[in-house]
Amino acid sequence: MLVLSARAAWSERVDVLNAGADDYVTKPFHPPELVARLRALLRRGSRKTEAFCSEGDVVLDVGAGLVTVRGVPVEMTARELQILTYFMYRSGRLVSQSELIEHVYAEDEYRDSNTIQVYVARLRKKLGRETIRTVRGMGYRFGK
Repeated sequence: MLVLSARAAWSERVDVLNAGADDYVTKPFHPPELVARLRALLRRGSRKTEAFCSEGDVVLDVGAGLVTVRGVPVEMTARELQILTYFMYRSGRLVSQSELIEHVYAEDEYRDSNTIQVYVARLRKKLGRETIRTVRGMGYRFGK
């Protein structure tokens, strides 16, 4: 993700990069620099990524979209798989409901935080109750 902003304070750049952005460009910018930065991001994105994620007894084969718990395959809907993948790449970190909504739903799709609660409940049933913990008023924590 490349962030293009008129804000140039170093603290804002740090916050955005720590939040998950890959690069940050401030206005005014030179178009050739922006194109070069986009090409660099595309080159990084085309490298082979880790094919498997695991946390405790849960193993996710990202390429195949397969999930196992203690070696037993678990059926997942596309949305559950999206949420689980997001959680697994952020294992141990706090993930808010709004962050999940932004990641999981397209811009023009209906968004309801209640549906996130339903999907998290389904994932808990499939993966084990303690796999996803609720941090009251803040969000969820997957794994340790």
